[in-house]
Order: sequence, then C-alpha cells, then structure tokens
Amino acid sequence: MATVQGIREKVHLPIYDSLSVEPGKQLRDSEPSSILRFFVNVQKKTKLETNLQSASLLPHYNTFEARAMRVVISDLPPEFPSGLKTDLLAGLDVVNRTGDGVTVKSDGTVSFDTTDVAGVSADLELGLDRVMELIREARNLDDDFKRAYVYADEDGVKLTSTILADNATIDVEGVARVGGRIQLSLWELEDLVSALEENQQPPKAQLLPNSGAGTIIGKVIYNTVTTLYVGEKIMIQMPTWFFPAGAGPYSESGKTTHGKPSPEATFRFAEPIFIDKQQNFRVEIEIPNTDTLKEIQKIYGPLNLWVVLDGYMTRDVQ
Repeated sequence: MATVQGIREKVHLPIYDSLSVEPGKQLRDSEPSSILRFFVNVQKKTKLETNLQSASLLPHYNTFEARAMRVVISDLPPEFPSGLKTDLLAGLDVVNRTGDGVTVKSDGTVSFDTTDVAGVSADLELGLDRVMELIREARNLDDDFKRAYVYADEDGVKLTSTILADNATIDVEGVARVGGRIQLSLWELEDLVSALEENQQPPKAQLLPNSGAGTIIGKVIYNTVTTLYVGEKIMIQMPTWFFPAGAGPYSESGKTTHGKPSPEATFRFAEPIFIDKQQNFRVEIEIPNTDTLKEIQKIYGPLNLWVVLDGYMTRDVQ
C-alpha cells in the first residue's frame, strides 16, 4: 500500500526486545558475557521476543518518542536437563512397600522364601531433572526425616544381586509389583547436585526456592545496571530496580515481583527521549560483580527477560 505524501501519524506503539533461555538450557548458553544486549540481535526471533525488524534501528523512516522504560522478567518454573547425569550411586538397598528387603532367586524371579535367595541392590545414575524432582518431593514431606524414593522400573536404575546364575537377569517388573524402591535422603540428593561441575549446578534461588535463597527476579534486578544508548550516547544509566515492570503476575503472599502490574507503576522519563530515523539505539544490562555473574549465568530456563521502550511512534500514513 502506498504512503500518503506529507502526512504522518503518531501512535502509541511500544518497542520491545528480549533475551530468552530455552527449557533445560542455562543463561550462559544464550549470553556468555557479563552484558545482556537488547535491540541488537533481533533476527530469528518470534513476535513474543521482539517487534523490531532491523537491529538497533526503527522500521523504515519512523521516529520514536520514548516516554518510559520497563524491564520485565518471567517467573516460570525451571526445567532441568535429563541428559546431564549425576554421580553413580552403587549398591543401594531395594526395599518393598513395608520397608523389607526385596529378594530374588538365582533365576532372577522375585521370591518370598527364606532359602536360596539373596537381596536386591541397585545402582543409580539419574538425570538432573529427576534429582531436582526428588529434592522437591523430599522437602515437601511432612516428616522430620526428609526423603524421596526412586522406583525399581525407572530409567537410570540397574538392579543387581549376588545370587544370579550365568546370563540370568532380575525380573524388574516383578520387583516393581512388590513396590521395590530405593530410599534417598534429602542430603544425599543435594550432595548429588553439589558433585556436578560448578557451572552446571542450578543457582541457589532455583535449588532452594522459598527458603531464604531469594528469587530469580530479585537476583537480576538487584545485581545489574541498565543503560539506554541512543546514537552511542548514554541517555540513562541506573540499577535495574529503577525500571519496574509494570506488568506480569502479582502476588501479595510474599512472592517477589518486580512492581505492581499497572502501566502507571513503572519508570517514566522526565522528558521524552527522541530516537530519530535511522538512528542506532540499544539497551544493555550489565552484571558488574564476577561472583554474581557466575550465579546468574547458571539460571536454567525457561526464562524471558524483556526490555520495553514505551512511547509514541511517528510513521507514514498508508
């Protein structure tokens, strides 16, 4: 459609860009440096992630008046990788529903006799996703002894016994039918996570949620500095807590949020910041502290971190 010469329109049209971390991935996989850049790399992104078409430039010959700036952080449950295996746990006892040891005969079938039988033990090699699930189960248990169970027919469980004849294998389904399971205490599960390489371990805010370790939102907004550049000139630079989201879910039950979800509850510039046609601009969120950087880079997705410039776009009328 042809443009109308000499006539332009001003519309309330915020521009936004985001950094996304896929489920099971870490922030370091999306951005390994200490500076998170926005409006710079907009290619191959969906409409959820950005509404820009060209890096650091407004569409066509449009101009923009930035009236407010927001930083929005998603608060989604993390998903951990199944392919990241923890240390092997060997020789663990397998017990039934009543806590008694499960026994088998030399041919591998489950036995309830007391002669010519031997107990079943298990070797475990679990993915980080399963270990984190077990940690949640153990913490949620209404008992002084925090524990969780791995069942005999799960992936990563190898059953063994000292009495097996040559080429005999244990009847895994039979062991599962009698409730065969392996008990792991909370401290054993946490030790499995601690034994991973440091950069593969979840951050404390994801490993110990709701237990004084803080939240992902708090970790980001209180430990970073956000800067808006227009034409390589700093227009504003402040700690990220200065730019409330003014959007997203909100709870008064003690869960951390980044501002009340109202458009009025966000930072507004004292005077509009003008972005001219074909003028470069970008936003950077910097993590100055090295130790904090290491912790933030360990965050597991899904995670979306948006920067929104709210204001008025002036464009040709079509």
